[in-house]
This record gives sequence, structure tokens and C-alpha cells, in this order.
Amino acid sequence: MSRLIAQFFQGAATPVALAVILFSTNLFGQGAATHNAAPVARVKRSGTPFGAKFVDIAGQAGLRANLTYGDPNSKSYIMEVNGAGIAFIDFNDDGRLDVFTVNGSQFGKAPESAVSRLYRNEPDGNFADVTAKAGVGRQGWGAGVCAGDYDNDGATDLYVAYWGPNSLYRNLGDGRFEDAATRLKAAGGAKEWTSGCTFVDYDRDGDLDLLTTQYQQFDPSKTPKAGSSSTCQWKGMPVFCGPRGLPYGGATLFRNDGQAGFKDVTEEAGVADVIGGYYAFTAAAADYNADGAVDVYVACDSTPNLFYVNDGEGFFTDFATETGLAFNEHGHEQGGMGIAVGDYDRDGLLDVIKTNFAGDYPNVYHNLGDGIFEDVVVRAGLAANPQFVGWGVGLVDLDNDGLQDVFQVNGHVYPELDDPDVKIAEDYRQAAVIYRNLGGGKFEDVSDLAGPAIAQKRSSRGAAFGDFDNDGDMDAVVLNMGEAPSLFRNDLAGDRHWIRVKLEGRTSNRDAIGAVVRVKTGAVTQTRAIMSQDSYISHSDLRAHFGLGDSERVDGFTVVWPSGKTESFPASAADRDVLLVEGSGEVAAAR
Repeated sequence: MSRLIAQFFQGAATPVALAVILFSTNLFGQGAATHNAAPVARVKRSGTPFGAKFVDIAGQAGLRANLTYGDPNSKSYIMEVNGAGIAFIDFNDDGRLDVFTVNGSQFGKAPESAVSRLYRNEPDGNFADVTAKAGVGRQGWGAGVCAGDYDNDGATDLYVAYWGPNSLYRNLGDGRFEDAATRLKAAGGAKEWTSGCTFVDYDRDGDLDLLTTQYQQFDPSKTPKAGSSSTCQWKGMPVFCGPRGLPYGGATLFRNDGQAGFKDVTEEAGVADVIGGYYAFTAAAADYNADGAVDVYVACDSTPNLFYVNDGEGFFTDFATETGLAFNEHGHEQGGMGIAVGDYDRDGLLDVIKTNFAGDYPNVYHNLGDGIFEDVVVRAGLAANPQFVGWGVGLVDLDNDGLQDVFQVNGHVYPELDDPDVKIAEDYRQAAVIYRNLGGGKFEDVSDLAGPAIAQKRSSRGAAFGDFDNDGDMDAVVLNMGEAPSLFRNDLAGDRHWIRVKLEGRTSNRDAIGAVVRVKTGAVTQTRAIMSQDSYISHSDLRAHFGLGDSERVDGFTVVWPSGKTESFPASAADRDVLLVEGSGEVAAAR
């Protein structure tokens, strides 16, 4: 019997948590993926005004390079459809969020413009393409991106996943990066298709380790041709094959050995002990069960999801089924892509939202405590749009009312749906969707109230969230297949307050990745996790943003640092950036 399950039977869990475990273990099994889920009728609108209005300013701001990812009109291989991630990262530590876009390729010869790009956020609000100077303009089939200061030198580094060796861009601190992946033994296999990644201090030694996910073992010479079998059809239309029927992927854990580089500890840390195969995408590392050790949740496509629970001594066990995170509420595996982590009901526990393929609902995994989750998507109100293929997703407070909303981007995988001769009532390009948090665990679709930019149709993939213009509200940057990115600026109306928290580790890793920060205003406490990857294989702002509603001050902060220590910080006025340094006990001004 596993250590975690043993704890439950020894009385460490609540009766509700135990009931969920028994239901999950006995009834879930290897269910078939959900198909043709009917939209759940929308409840009567609340009628409450929604102040967040989004404008897409990507072109005027300088984000103009298109994403190249296979043939734009017809996809022969699954390699051409998953797209890539995007990052909000302050690489030059000037207090302004820069943008890193991962690019793909084409079979045959990709255009010279198909390179990953770094855009520096300038004081005038525009973005300058500094790719060449920075040395990050690699060509190839890029996928996920994650960020973190792995060497604790005060400059945030980048890891970019590829089909083939990956890149670990060490930030040199002068606007340039060195690809140190090979030198540091963190490049991965020469033929692996790495999809996601996350920096995580799993052994709590103060430096960032690295977990990568592999989507599948892809070889075009061994992949069946489009339309050749039932796994190469979509509603009677011949399409690319997979993922079912193609070789499974996996996950790899690299321990940071300091100056010696990284060591593959996948076997000894238990990461390789998962039973059955899986197609892994986004890896989201956080302390989901509030035991002081960071766990990793992985969204998987057409197979059960993974939930690597950290025992606090450097060993992981996959407890996705036992904790309710492997399947949906009906016990079915799904086509999982993106992950949002937050505390949407303000009970102090980290909840999870996961996006899925068309004909299915997303998941709203409500944290019941003790690391046990229940999928409450219908009750929460997020079952209204099963027609979307969901990718990037965030739990972010868009209107600064103190409740975390949902921002989800969508896009189908079959550009052939645009052919007028195809009689399938689905769109390749799809609008984004925004769900406003009403409180009490309920959401409502307010996409039509959030500005015309939300209605623009793209086939979107990665999305990152952060306040790029530092005006106190949350924005989004989105990667679109075959097109330039979208930069959704939030022009929030009203005078609600906010605070943004930057953490700096001393005993913990410098970027405090893996920390949980709580902000208290009156009787309300909000909770956020500092993460290296979320959404769909993307990286969002490392600063934690909190909307405060009418509160003009924060009564206090609590941080659970990656080292496992808990520290309290005093009150602060609202509408500012603050810096919390591990061990200081003081609130300082942040740039």
C-alpha cells in the first residue's frame, strides 16, 4: 500500500477525502475519453457590470512575427498541430515584463523568420525585437517554455523545449544569454519530443531542479499516413494520426548539482514509476497538499493525468487517480492541454482548472483538503462551452474584485475545417472565453462584456498572464498558429485596488519558485502560488497579483517559502509593488 494511501487509512484524512479516494480507486479505471458533451444551459446572468475590457495591441506594440508551425492549410503529422508556449519574463530586471515567443518549423524547409524571439519592453510601451543580441533565435520545432533563476545569480534564466535537444538559456545579466543545456547536461535526448518543463526545487536544497515532459516518441518515417486508420479520422474526415496509436512520451527529472550541472534522477526519484503510458503536456509545480513540499501536476492528452506527490524527502509517487486528478467527474480520461492553478473560492487551498479537447468540458478540480480534489465543472458554471478546443488558461483576477476569474484561449487542430467543402460544424479559429468569478464557487461567461478583442477568432495555443504595462491590472499575451501573437491589454474601468508581490528567496531559490503567498484584507485571505510553468506550456509573471476590491490596505502577508518555512510580513498600503525577502520580515518597495 502506498505511503499516501496508508496515511488516509490511518486517519490522516477527512471522511469526505477518504470517500473520494475510494470512489476514484474503485470506479475510475481506464475510462474512454469524453466525446460530444452537451453544453450545460447558462444560468441567468448576474447583471453585475464587468469592468475589464481587452484591446489587442500586439501589432502597434511591435509583436508582429508570425508563428510557423507546419503547413498552415493541412496537417500531415501531429507534430504540426500542438503549437508552442509563450512567456512573460523580466529578463533585464527593469520592472517591466518582456515577451519570449517560442517558434516552430515546417517539414521540408522552414522560412528564415521561423525563430524563437525575445521582445524587450521599452519605457514608451513598445516592444523591441532583441532576439539577435540576446542569442535566443534558435530554429526548430519548439514547444514549451519555463523560467527560473537556476544558478541563483539574480537573473532569471529560460528553458525551451524542442523536438530534439532542448535549450537552457543562462541569463548573463547584460542582455545576452548562453545556451548551456549541453554543457550542463540538461538538453535531454537528441530525438525526444519534449513538450513541457518546469523548474522546481523538489529536494528543498535552495536551487532549482528541472522536470521535463515528453509528449510522445515521434518519428515521421514510422507514423501512419493521414486517414489510414480510425485514429486518423475526425468525424469522417481524413486527418493526421494520433495521439492514440503512437508511442507514448514520458517525464524526466534533472537534479541541479550546482556547478557540476544537472543529473538525471528520473529513476531514483520515482518519476519513472508511473504505470501505463501517457502523452504529457503542461507541467505545473506547486504545493497542492500544503505539506511544505512542491508537487507536480501534468496535463495529459488522451491518457490519465499525472500527479507527482513529493514525500518531502526527494521521492515522487503518482497519486493522480487516488486524489481525483486523473480523470473527469465521470471517470473518463480526456484530451488535456493547459493548467491554471489558484484559489478561486478563497479557502486557502490551491485549486486546478484544466483545459481539454472539443466535445468535452474543462475540469474544475476543487481542492477538498489533504490533497484530494473533486471535479465540480458543472456546478462551477464552466460547462457552457464544450465546442472549444481549450489550450492556454489562467486563474487571474481580471477586474480586481478579489476573486480569481478564468481566461481561456482556444483553437482547433484541423485547419481543414476551413475548407467550404467540409461539412463539419466546427471552426479552426475560435474566440477566447472569459468566466467572471461570482463568489461562492460560481462563474459566469462574460466574454461578450470583455471587449471586442476577446471575440477575435484565432487558433491559439500558449498564453501567459501578467501586468506588462504596470497599471495595476492583469493582461495576457497569446501565441496564435500561423499568425502574430495577441497582446491583450486590460483597460480596466473603476477604482478598485490591488497589490503585487515580488518574492526573493535567500535560503530558498532566488525567484522563490514553489512558494505560496497569502494576502489578508479583513476577513478575506487570498492565495497564489509562484510557478515556473502553467497555462499551456507557458510561463507567466513571477510576481503575484492580488485584486483588493475596495480595500485600501493589506493587513498582512504570509509566505510559505520553498524551503518549507512559513514567514509573516506586516501590513501595507494598496496600489503598489512590494518586495518580500526571505528572512527579513519586512515589506519593501519593489521596482
